[in-house]
Amino acid sequence: MNIVFKASENIQKKMIKYYEDKRKEKTPSYAVFQAVEEDTIITLYESGKVMFQGTSADIDANLWIEMEKKLNNRTIDISNDSKKKETKENIFFNFSTVGSDEVGTGDYFGPIVVTASYVSKEDINFLTDLGVKDSKKLTDEKIIKIAPAIIKKIPYVTLVLDNNKYNENYSEDVNMNKIKAILHNKALVSLLNKEKYAYEKIVIDQFVYPKKYFEHIYSAQQKAVNITFMTKAEDKCLSVAASSIISRYTFLVKIKNLEKELGIEIPKGAGTKVDEVGAEIVKKYGFNKLKHIAKLNFKNTSKIKDILEEN
Repeated sequence: MNIVFKASENIQKKMIKYYEDKRKEKTPSYAVFQAVEEDTIITLYESGKVMFQGTSADIDANLWIEMEKKLNNRTIDISNDSKKKETKENIFFNFSTVGSDEVGTGDYFGPIVVTASYVSKEDINFLTDLGVKDSKKLTDEKIIKIAPAIIKKIPYVTLVLDNNKYNENYSEDVNMNKIKAILHNKALVSLLNKEKYAYEKIVIDQFVYPKKYFEHIYSAQQKAVNITFMTKAEDKCLSVAASSIISRYTFLVKIKNLEKELGIEIPKGAGTKVDEVGAEIVKKYGFNKLKHIAKLNFKNTSKIKDILEEN
């Protein structure tokens, strides 16, 4: 998928800063930079045009499109006939489905959480009445309020990969996408082994091409197959939306427990505030503490070291 639009000058400056640590060494002709974000290649040209290429191009582009609307009151329409057709064909909102989604992969602190859930047609009204949708669009307060009701109502399996295990396993051969694929498959298999659910589709919120996904789980003893991979699946499939909310709820509980343990408020994401808090944690508990609570391969680790050296 390719998405192109012209970015405003203030948005270009924010892009340059945001993708600073993700830039490729070689830059195409007439480009300010080219960066890689998971499965998306982002290229900002001197003309101000920015191009997003890859499986999750629409997700990454929407971050900046929403910022254009918020900061510049600009509405950018990236829709086209093929995208509209894809969206129309892939809506499984009213199907009985098994779906999975994850959180924590973009957060320096906190675990990776993957949930697979089953939503039958009979559960649709219950979930829509609760206001279930993509957890990224819900406040933490809303998630904390509705997640327990969802957990009581629908079958699900949640897997939590703590940062000890993450840091032990992460390598050039076992990258973030492979870790996610393994966890998604484990969650789906565990759920499907519980009972014979009358689902019509298995849906995963797509983070990698299907061929690569199955390469990642090649050595798994059991595999969930006949999967439909969809970007923004949480907007089109209730089981993915429910899984997203359960995963987010679990993540928030883990972060709250970590805050109690450390006596420090833990920021989400991987921004500059994370670097500052990381340095504070190291000063208080030592660098070894990060091995247990953070994803050490993130750029934040080197930035934390820089802060400590400056002080």
